[in-house]
Amino acid sequence: MSEPRRRPPGSVDVARQAGVSQKTVSRVMNGEQYVSAEVRERVLRAARELGYRRNTAARALNLGRFHRIGVASLGSSLYGPASMLVELERGAREIGYALSVVNTPEGEAGHVMAAVESLLDQGVDGIVLSEPIDEGQPLRIDPDVPVLSFSQVPGVAGPRVVIGGASGVDSGRLATEHLLELGHRTVWHVAGPGRWFTARDRLRGWQEALAAAGAAEPPPLSGDWTPASGYAAGRVLAADPEVTAVFVANDDMAIGLLRAMAEAGRPVPQEVSVVGMDDIPSAAYLSPPLTTVRQDFEAIAAHGLALLVDEIENLSGTAVRDDPPARLIVRQSTASPKE
Repeated sequence: MSEPRRRPPGSVDVARQAGVSQKTVSRVMNGEQYVSAEVRERVLRAARELGYRRNTAARALNLGRFHRIGVASLGSSLYGPASMLVELERGAREIGYALSVVNTPEGEAGHVMAAVESLLDQGVDGIVLSEPIDEGQPLRIDPDVPVLSFSQVPGVAGPRVVIGGASGVDSGRLATEHLLELGHRTVWHVAGPGRWFTARDRLRGWQEALAAAGAAEPPPLSGDWTPASGYAAGRVLAADPEVTAVFVANDDMAIGLLRAMAEAGRPVPQEVSVVGMDDIPSAAYLSPPLTTVRQDFEAIAAHGLALLVDEIENLSGTAVRDDPPARLIVRQSTASPKE
């Protein structure tokens, strides 16, 4: 005969083991103030030991909030989007929120809006747009929950929309200015896919830096973020003796471009200087080690979530909007041009 099924532990059990009232347990689990650090830790320890799980559905009814953030993501394996998703999940967990993710694959219009609707149906307190792309039709998002976007997206605006993250424009400008300061007359650019708002921002930063320096703007080439597309662009640029400096919109494409330059007998940085973007783990171990622009995904995610949660919980927009800056990492792929 099987043993009777034991009921799951409840807040009464946690209160008894922690030696506090059930109301105190409720305050701790709801993240309320007026609970000492020692009591909070005692309650959380008792909950862990008993295997207590909060009834999130009941909690949402009581508080009017789900303590869940939704993310509309491309679901890409690319370093930048994948790193951002990892840090969003970690950051949300640290501040007491769960994360729901809906992937928005490229190719058809309406995927972002469909993802947003799906997240709202699941019950979320706020939405993150991670690496949205231009789907060929205006993106009109005006839900009744706050929205965080990591880039300026046309159509995503309103009193509860916050923009966070290191500016792609600033990053593109930083990379280009480094090459100009080394003495290169101008800088060529291998851009990301035109549908990506991130790629457009980096392109704009490159253009602004050239214009500010009075440098000529060569026609940009474009790739699809992969080393293969960087290699194809590199073969074109390697054939032009005027090319002495290239800003590549991500490190993976820069890897392909380095290979093309080597095959064409255009040594880096002796003849051509190259700057990438992202500072992927392998960038420091390439030949030559790649100069690149590093984005602190952990800081960007934490800062963006702080802005979003401030909108969710305080409705005030009082959180400090000081985005983490991108950082130029100078290695051996850039140098002054030959005389």
